[in-house]
Amino acid sequence: MHSAVVFDIYSQTMDQRPVKEIVAMIRKELPEAFYRGCSTNGSIYEGTLSATPVSISCTLYEYPSTKIGMMQLQMTNDTEKDTVSKLAEYVKENPWVKAIEMLVTIRGMSMTSLCDDLSKIAPSVKIFGGGAFAPDFNENDAFVFSNVGECSDNAAVFMMIGGADLHIHTTHITGWKPLGRELQVTKAKGRVIYELDHTPAYEIYYKYLKIKNDENFFTNTLEFPFFYEHRGMNILRAPTASNPDGSLNMTADVEENVKARIAYGDPWTIMHEILLGGQKLSKLQPEVIHIYSCAARRTFWGENIGKETMPFQSIAPTSGFYTSGEFLRTGETVNQHNVTLVVAAFREGELLSTADDSFEMNAYELSGNVSMINRLATFIEAATEELEEANRKLEEMAVHDGLTGLYNRAEIQRRIGSALDTDSDSTALIMLDCDDFKSVNDIFGHDVGDDVLRRLSALIKEKCGSFGCETDAGRWGGEEFMVLLKGSSITQAAELAEQIRAGFEAMDIPVAHHRTISLGAAAARNGESADLLAKRVDDALYEAKRTGKNRTVIAE
Repeated sequence: MHSAVVFDIYSQTMDQRPVKEIVAMIRKELPEAFYRGCSTNGSIYEGTLSATPVSISCTLYEYPSTKIGMMQLQMTNDTEKDTVSKLAEYVKENPWVKAIEMLVTIRGMSMTSLCDDLSKIAPSVKIFGGGAFAPDFNENDAFVFSNVGECSDNAAVFMMIGGADLHIHTTHITGWKPLGRELQVTKAKGRVIYELDHTPAYEIYYKYLKIKNDENFFTNTLEFPFFYEHRGMNILRAPTASNPDGSLNMTADVEENVKARIAYGDPWTIMHEILLGGQKLSKLQPEVIHIYSCAARRTFWGENIGKETMPFQSIAPTSGFYTSGEFLRTGETVNQHNVTLVVAAFREGELLSTADDSFEMNAYELSGNVSMINRLATFIEAATEELEEANRKLEEMAVHDGLTGLYNRAEIQRRIGSALDTDSDSTALIMLDCDDFKSVNDIFGHDVGDDVLRRLSALIKEKCGSFGCETDAGRWGGEEFMVLLKGSSITQAAELAEQIRAGFEAMDIPVAHHRTISLGAAAARNGESADLLAKRVDDALYEAKRTGKNRTVIAE
């Protein structure tokens, strides 16, 4: 007895005649059966690459509660939203749906909109699948088909599956490690990356990997995707082509200012993730496993193809194909992945207490002999972190005063100019100077003088941090300091100046004891330059000195 029969048919050839012959036989002999399939870059059967041009696997669902639905809809940039709308309506009308398994032609399309719209479907519904492909990496053609549609090169097949007794678990495995320094996407639009670190994006691949901008670019870069965080998870994204202007075409949109790194697969890391994923899956006692693996992984393993997929065959019959992109819902969000292995495990009925839930892997795969690639990747990662930390310190030194930790004069000047360019009507300055500071150095020595400046700087930071408006503080030179207030009035500037003045006067400094400061404050005039504003606040400070010190004077 069975409730549904489903055939998965995967073709490693673009010749559609064998597929059409197979589906004609299924229609004749089993007219009630469901079937679906697509062209692939390689078909996975019983855990390894199929040796036949077309592979067929058949799943019998036995429980009466298990239900299957099939939809084949046009998939282009113009029809995508309508397609997902029809799919969402089906799910809404059929609450038994637990998962949507999809096969889709994706070459030449951005999958960002599709994933965003699929994410709006009820979050309880699992969504996963793969992009149809061709045996030749450089060929854009691919096709999908099903029992409700003919072979099509711009369509998606959605299989809805569910029922009270059906259990489905999904996971994904990468194993690719980020290498080298972070690269910032400085110019991008849609699925095209124009610049990385303000240089043509392609140049990164030539500089670090000597990959040429020619007809083999896609094949050569498959194993070196970008690694970055997207919607809270790490994503691998491979370029599909390099354009004459050095821009890169991606299969999904990439936002500007994203920081990414080039990644490379490490066999030991991959197999370790396979072990962890397989052990977790085995405890669910699946009866069928579907695998969607990126074509890049097939290229990566070469003659060892099947090394990462065969272990799943020890759990349950395994089938799938090598894709042009993998899809998986994690939480509420549907993501398109590259260079990733997506695994879906199915079981009808409850767990069997007597079932063998072991997961078999060859012992030598994880014997503890970490691969050379892993060692090199770890070394490069550690060296990169040290270099980035050194660069951060250099950047900090370039804009900060070494003694006080405040901005140096060049940086505070730059910030004053920027504030005036942005909003001169609500910009104010405070300039302050230690009273009789030369006597501190002459009487007590420069070490005590430096301590006075450090304590004054700490007080400025404290008062600015708690004042309630945006401020920047810098050392103007010697014992002079400048405080920039943005989005504030002269009244607020005078108030902050008095807080700093009173706080410093009350401070009992070791050796130097109580000292005082004089301050000037000025609000920017409309169209006033940074130099003129600085001169006016300096004049106000001079007036404070001339009229008795330890006071604040407001510039007219």
